[in-house]
Amino acid sequence: MAVVFSNPLYLWFLLSVPLLIILHFISLKSLKRKALTFANFDAISRVTGQSLFTKNITLLSIRILILICIIFAISGTTLIYTGRSSDFDFILAIDSSSSMSATDFQPNRLEAAKESAVGFVDSLSSEAKIGLVTFSGTAFVESSLIEELGRIKSLVKNMQLRQVGGTNLGEAITTSVNLLLQSQKSKVIILLTDGRSNVGIPIQQAIDYANKNTVLVYTIGVATEEGGFIPELEGGDALLRLDEQSLSQIATSTGGKYFRAVDKESLTNAYQQISSSTIRRVSTDLSLFFMVIAFSLLFIEWLLSTTKFKILP
Repeated sequence: MAVVFSNPLYLWFLLSVPLLIILHFISLKSLKRKALTFANFDAISRVTGQSLFTKNITLLSIRILILICIIFAISGTTLIYTGRSSDFDFILAIDSSSSMSATDFQPNRLEAAKESAVGFVDSLSSEAKIGLVTFSGTAFVESSLIEELGRIKSLVKNMQLRQVGGTNLGEAITTSVNLLLQSQKSKVIILLTDGRSNVGIPIQQAIDYANKNTVLVYTIGVATEEGGFIPELEGGDALLRLDEQSLSQIATSTGGKYFRAVDKESLTNAYQQISSSTIRRVSTDLSLFFMVIAFSLLFIEWLLSTTKFKILP
């Protein structure tokens, strides 16, 4: 479960809450001083045994709640939580950087990823739409959402390594989210990589964008425990380690799950678990709810201010 804001800048108005409290007590002090100019309220209080001045904490609390509710309303507060669905659209986002040529999978990581991805596409229902994004230092849209599963399989089989340096997970996610914006079904990204994000859009920014658009992201980390070697590199230099922490963060923050694939079997199993999952992301706009609460509290505050909660009798 997560809470996101479509207009987060308005949250700065929450800093006005302490100001409201300060102004409340300054106003009380000023009114008491003026009242004592015309009547001896201290003497009346001793006779009646009641304090004729009150700090009006009840009214102050209501006014604070009104202010907070209005701020949350104009900030576009949205509650996002997981639910159940049987109808999904998918984007496959597959790492095509040079490290995917490592030979710890046979014949290499990219070919193993392509084979498992084709098997995943075969497992989908004919009603599902699927798109394909490849990425390295930047993201490339190979296909938007389409129903022609055979076309996607062909594109996956023909994937080639990209010569653009780096791994840009942030752009891969945001590009994939953009392809899903028009989908009326539950939206899922399957992000497969063997590296760490070292260029481009910050991962947290991409996570926030996915959450804002109720997109669930599954991540698959492809690398054996021993690691692999890139044949193209002189001397077969060892690869950098897989950034499991970031992949796990992406998945858990968006309602998905992280899978570590150490061989072809675990890679295939990851895709099978994703295809059989019924989890989806659901969003509820709370702006109207907070506005209704604010107006209700405003009416209550007005009623109370005409009764014993008046600042002065």
